[in-house]
Amino acid sequence: MSTEPPIDLVERQNWLEPIETQGQKAVSSAFSSLPDGGRPLKNFLHGTWLGHPLHPVLTDVPLGAWTATLVLDLMDASGRKDCRPGADVTLAVGLAGAACAAFAGITDWHATDGPARRVGVVHGMLNLVGACLYTASLIARKQRNRTAGRALAYAGFATAAVSAYLGGNLVYGKNIGVNHAPEDPQLADWTNVMKAADLHDGTPHRADLNGLKLLLVRDGGELRCLAEVCSHLGGPLAEGTIADGAVTCPWHSSRFSLSDGSVLDGPATHPQPCFDARITGDLIQVRSRQKSEPRA
Repeated sequence: MSTEPPIDLVERQNWLEPIETQGQKAVSSAFSSLPDGGRPLKNFLHGTWLGHPLHPVLTDVPLGAWTATLVLDLMDASGRKDCRPGADVTLAVGLAGAACAAFAGITDWHATDGPARRVGVVHGMLNLVGACLYTASLIARKQRNRTAGRALAYAGFATAAVSAYLGGNLVYGKNIGVNHAPEDPQLADWTNVMKAADLHDGTPHRADLNGLKLLLVRDGGELRCLAEVCSHLGGPLAEGTIADGAVTCPWHSSRFSLSDGSVLDGPATHPQPCFDARITGDLIQVRSRQKSEPRA
């Protein structure tokens, strides 16, 4: 359990289990109904192309816009009626940004489990409540009921703030969206890791080099070596599948190129560290990937 009382309270809400399970099934089914299993759309929404998750980028839009709405509403309440058009525009911009952020957030959430899944579902439910309050606020403004519109927006901002707190826990407490692969591991010299006879073609093998877990694969006659801990949520790549020059994580199906560790399919957004590998005598040796020297 979390050491933060509010997070601990959320994690103990076992009645959310059916909502979490059915929610993830619904998201998976929606993507599965699309061509190619929805992989291009999922990769876009995960942020595979960006190099880090897309969701936190998009959340800046509603939070920033609604903060502006809050300031302009307070100025309106103090007598500055000229602030009303700006408050209404920033509120609408926030709603549009929230919709975009929701699609990315749901895509990321459906590839989580454990306590993070529960905190994530409450985070999403609060975001939905906040969006509904802001929508009601916009309607009240259109009906020239500024007092009710401001009150609903204040409640929406408070709800969004609580949701943002949970989102912060997901990143900084649960490490969702951060890189779980070892950070820039350095092996300057060729180092023995295992016997060549123990590595069979097409079969992933885990090697432990002084605490550094490595994935070794013979693929089409080539010897490949990546960091073995998946960058998404730390899954064991050595228990994954090898096909078409790539390894697929057994936990959430992130797919990485064996040749350079790049992300081919999310939910991972960070590449796997890649190593040079060779066979010397009857031993396999590895070292950090050497950059190609520019030709003269």
